[in-house]
Amino acid sequence: MKLGIESRKQVILLVGLGGIALLVLGRALWPSMPAAAPAAEPTTATTVRSGVRHTASGKVAPVVEPRLDPTLDLNLLRQSEETKYAGNGRNIFVAGSVPIEPAKKNGTTDTVSATLHETPPIPAPPPITLKFFGFANRPGEMKKVFLSQGDDIFIAGEGDIVDRRYRVVHISPTTVDVEDVINNNRQSLPLTRG
Repeated sequence: MKLGIESRKQVILLVGLGGIALLVLGRALWPSMPAAAPAAEPTTATTVRSGVRHTASGKVAPVVEPRLDPTLDLNLLRQSEETKYAGNGRNIFVAGSVPIEPAKKNGTTDTVSATLHETPPIPAPPPITLKFFGFANRPGEMKKVFLSQGDDIFIAGEGDIVDRRYRVVHISPTTVDVEDVINNNRQSLPLTRG
């Protein structure tokens, strides 16, 4: 039976590499050296922290240090269950709502501040600033129009995008329907001279 390795040097090299591979694999699966303990940091007056912290609402809460113990801490669970939400009555799902003010000592509330602010009306989209001033027709090709905006002149057909913002929707003999793809606004541009 031949193994394919006839040279004695090759056999020795193969056995040596196999032994090294076994050592590396054994070391990875069974680490024999314990992890080094982290060095203790010297404590000074500036590194000592108090056991409380201030929350965003201004309340004082105890500081909870992170821990690596995966067991359930019943004290932390009890503290979180005892937390009560004390909202101010503001509906976060309605734009422009204001918190409801508590009743005054005489039993009334300020009616002006208790009403919800109405949302401002949505402004109209800006007008399309293109001007339609002519046709560019060749026999056998689709209709194209000349459009201008300031000093820029564009030649476009139906479905083309002009100035990376306006789409030519329809071309008729007297008007061109253009859509502003950014503001979702459609406008008909009449044929003008000049």
